[in-house]
Amino acid sequence: MIRVAKYHTDFGNIEVLRAKDSGSFIYRQGGCYQSECDPNGISVVPYIHAIFGLLAQAEVSDVLMIGCGGGSLGTMLDRVGVRVTIVDINPKAFQIAQQYFGLPRGVHCCTSDGRDFLRADRHRYDAIVLDAYSGRRIPDHLCAETFFGLAQTRLKNSSGMLIGNVHARHDLDTMPDRVAAKLSNIWANVRLLDTRGASDRNALVMAGKVRDLVRPMLLVPPSVGADEIAHELSLLAFRPWHVPRPAAQSAGQGAS
Repeated sequence: MIRVAKYHTDFGNIEVLRAKDSGSFIYRQGGCYQSECDPNGISVVPYIHAIFGLLAQAEVSDVLMIGCGGGSLGTMLDRVGVRVTIVDINPKAFQIAQQYFGLPRGVHCCTSDGRDFLRADRHRYDAIVLDAYSGRRIPDHLCAETFFGLAQTRLKNSSGMLIGNVHARHDLDTMPDRVAAKLSNIWANVRLLDTRGASDRNALVMAGKVRDLVRPMLLVPPSVGADEIAHELSLLAFRPWHVPRPAAQSAGQGAS
């Protein structure tokens, strides 16, 4: 692994690395890997391809991304004609994404906290993708029920959907289920796409017009790692979500 660049920012140190064997670029912030793409800007991260596949099924044309990283999802969406707006609190993220990860300069980039942006922005989107992390955690205010209620008002009423990337350490980590429970207080249709049994995985929690979505397939193969990504996608499955509650209360469960 070769370090290409290192940046000191108000939101932590960011490193850009390059793999010697494949030539892929890696975005690492605070010691955590946040993005990786091939030399053409196509992600080599399975959950990014899962989100791309879900958005393709929904035939979206206007997407808001909260959280940039290397911006590879935005790059992939832009190349198929989707209008993309990316919001990130760290302005350096956009510079890095454009310089090393192929993010097109035509993608609309806004430096802001995600919640503040939604409060100020009255535009309604086909989809909102929440993929914002501080270290290994989603900032608390971006996974609060009040934030999800705000996000709903910025989606198109009949066709809008929200997709959130939620890290799970293992099967006993209930974070994806807890996020799904919060979404269920806002939306009637909530689903959870996950790989049970895998450690340190990315679960996708989604709400809105999601009832008819099926497991996504690899639509845009990168130049490296395509077979592995296709295999990882094949392991994904929609599952019921369940959050333990005190014995005096009934447990919450959502349909798959």
